[in-house]
Amino acid sequence: MEAMPPLADAEITEALEALSGWARDGDEIVKEFDCGTFAAAIAFVVRVGFLAEKADHHPDIDIRWKRVRIALTTHDANGLTNRDLDLAAEIEAL
Repeated sequence: MEAMPPLADAEITEALEALSGWARDGDEIVKEFDCGTFAAAIAFVVRVGFLAEKADHHPDIDIRWKRVRIALTTHDANGLTNRDLDLAAEIEAL
Protein backbone atom coordinates (compact mmCIF):
# COMPACT_ATOMS: atom_id res chain seq x y z
CA MET A 1 0.00 0.00 0.00
CA GLU A 2 1.30 3.44 -0.92
CA ALA A 3 2.27 5.75 1.96
CA MET A 4 -0.08 8.65 2.66
CA PRO A 5 1.05 12.09 3.73
CA PRO A 6 0.16 13.07 7.30
CA LEU A 7 -2.83 15.35 7.78
CA ALA A 8 -2.48 18.99 8.79
CA ASP A 9 -3.41 19.94 12.36
CA ALA A 10 -6.54 21.76 11.18
CA GLU A 11 -7.73 18.70 9.25
CA ILE A 12 -7.27 16.50 12.31
CA THR A 13 -9.07 18.95 14.59
CA GLU A 14 -12.01 19.19 12.18
CA ALA A 15 -12.25 15.41 11.73
CA LEU A 16 -12.19 14.77 15.49
CA GLU A 17 -15.29 16.94 15.90
CA ALA A 18 -17.21 14.19 14.09
CA LEU A 19 -15.69 11.36 16.17
CA SER A 20 -17.33 11.47 19.60
CA GLY A 21 -14.89 10.82 22.43
CA TRP A 22 -11.79 10.53 20.27
CA ALA A 23 -8.92 12.84 21.19
CA ARG A 24 -5.53 13.63 19.81
CA ASP A 25 -2.51 12.51 21.81
CA GLY A 26 0.57 13.61 19.89
CA ASP A 27 0.69 11.64 16.65
CA GLU A 28 -2.19 9.37 17.68
CA ILE A 29 -5.93 9.57 18.09
CA VAL A 30 -7.20 7.69 21.11
CA LYS A 31 -10.41 6.66 22.78
CA GLU A 32 -11.29 4.54 25.79
CA PHE A 33 -14.40 2.39 25.57
CA ASP A 34 -16.26 1.09 28.63
CA CYS A 35 -17.70 -2.22 27.47
CA GLY A 36 -19.48 -3.11 30.73
CA THR A 37 -17.87 -6.49 31.33
CA PHE A 38 -14.59 -8.22 30.63
CA ALA A 39 -16.26 -10.61 28.19
CA ALA A 40 -17.84 -7.71 26.29
CA ALA A 41 -14.45 -5.97 26.14
CA ILE A 42 -12.83 -9.05 24.63
CA ALA A 43 -15.67 -9.40 22.10
CA PHE A 44 -15.27 -5.72 21.17
CA VAL A 45 -11.53 -6.21 20.62
CA VAL A 46 -12.22 -9.17 18.34
CA ARG A 47 -14.62 -7.06 16.24
CA VAL A 48 -12.04 -4.24 16.10
CA GLY A 49 -9.45 -6.80 15.05
CA PHE A 50 -11.51 -7.92 12.09
CA LEU A 51 -12.04 -4.30 10.98
CA ALA A 52 -8.33 -3.56 11.36
CA GLU A 53 -7.29 -6.65 9.43
CA LYS A 54 -9.70 -5.81 6.60
CA ALA A 55 -8.26 -2.27 6.45
CA ASP A 56 -4.66 -3.57 6.82
CA HIS A 57 -4.29 -0.89 9.49
CA HIS A 58 -3.68 -2.10 13.01
CA PRO A 59 -4.31 -0.08 16.18
CA ASP A 60 -2.61 -0.32 19.53
CA ILE A 61 -5.13 -1.94 21.87
CA ASP A 62 -4.98 -1.96 25.66
CA ILE A 63 -7.51 -4.04 27.62
CA ARG A 64 -8.07 -3.28 31.31
CA TRP A 65 -10.92 -5.40 32.71
CA LYS A 66 -14.02 -3.88 31.03
CA ARG A 67 -12.23 -0.94 29.43
CA VAL A 68 -10.50 -0.92 26.05
CA ARG A 69 -8.18 1.87 24.90
CA ILE A 70 -7.66 2.16 21.15
CA ALA A 71 -4.81 4.25 19.70
CA LEU A 72 -4.47 4.89 15.97
CA THR A 73 -1.59 6.34 13.98
CA THR A 74 -0.03 5.73 10.59
CA HIS A 75 3.56 4.72 11.28
CA ASP A 76 4.57 4.88 7.60
CA ALA A 77 3.50 8.54 7.47
CA ASN A 78 4.95 9.42 10.88
CA GLY A 79 1.61 10.92 11.88
CA LEU A 80 -2.12 10.84 11.40
CA THR A 81 -3.73 10.14 8.05
CA ASN A 82 -7.19 9.49 6.68
CA ARG A 83 -6.56 5.78 7.33
CA ASP A 84 -6.69 6.51 11.08
CA LEU A 85 -9.83 8.60 10.82
CA ASP A 86 -11.55 6.04 8.61
CA LEU A 87 -10.79 3.17 11.00
CA ALA A 88 -11.90 5.27 13.99
CA ALA A 89 -15.23 5.90 12.24
CA GLU A 90 -15.64 2.16 11.56
CA ILE A 91 -14.87 1.38 15.21
CA GLU A 92 -17.51 3.93 16.25
CA ALA A 93 -20.05 2.11 14.10
CA LEU A 94 -19.57 -1.04 16.21
